[in-house]
Amino acid sequence: MTNDYAYLYLSSLSEAKRQDEIGLWQASHSENVACKQAIEEAIRKSFDGMHLDANCAQSVIDSFGFKRVGWVLSSTLQQKQYDGRFSPQNKTWAASTFIPPCDRNYEFAVESHPAVLDGFVNAFREAQAELKLFDGSHCDDMTGQELEGTVLVMSPFTLKESYWAPENQLWLATGGFGCTPTASGRAVYATCLGDGEQARWNRSDFIGILREEHLPDWAREHLEQLQQKSLTVPDMSHPSM
Repeated sequence: MTNDYAYLYLSSLSEAKRQDEIGLWQASHSENVACKQAIEEAIRKSFDGMHLDANCAQSVIDSFGFKRVGWVLSSTLQQKQYDGRFSPQNKTWAASTFIPPCDRNYEFAVESHPAVLDGFVNAFREAQAELKLFDGSHCDDMTGQELEGTVLVMSPFTLKESYWAPENQLWLATGGFGCTPTASGRAVYATCLGDGEQARWNRSDFIGILREEHLPDWAREHLEQLQQKSLTVPDMSHPSM
């Protein structure tokens, strides 16, 4: 994956007004509407009256990216959550993305036939699954947990799509007020297990604590190296006299 796409604004319209970011919200909203229209067009072209082409989602993904297509589909299914023609699995998937409430979200709700749209959602999720990204199913909840020393899974929404790869999602939390659940600070200092990059993030940038059974061999090796390195660094806080 090499593309980065138009900026997806993740906050509410009211938050955009508070932050003086209404232009960003408007541009993102217009792109959401365009994505919705592209999905409807792709379904019209790919549905023969009985079957939906298995590759129907790819052209929309290529044009708008996984983030925005997933955002539009998740918002649509949340707005149509009582429609029994969507599968329980797709409803659960859609509910995992927080879409800020807004009385204009309906403007990018996909209006294709629900049963056919459900097939499009399946195709989208299958395409995203091929990226083998970590998601909430691989994690323990961070709520109330001390994070320092744990391996955290970064949300794909935090990363540009050109960096969407499992090795860019796993970070060893090393400190910061955001590691403590009772602290008011949000900062989490962490080291990427993929390339060793050290950076500051917010607690909300991560989706959970990676479960031990999902830690890949390459990540385990890098984690052990980092832990060993931290043990060999001399403690200079109390130098001898």
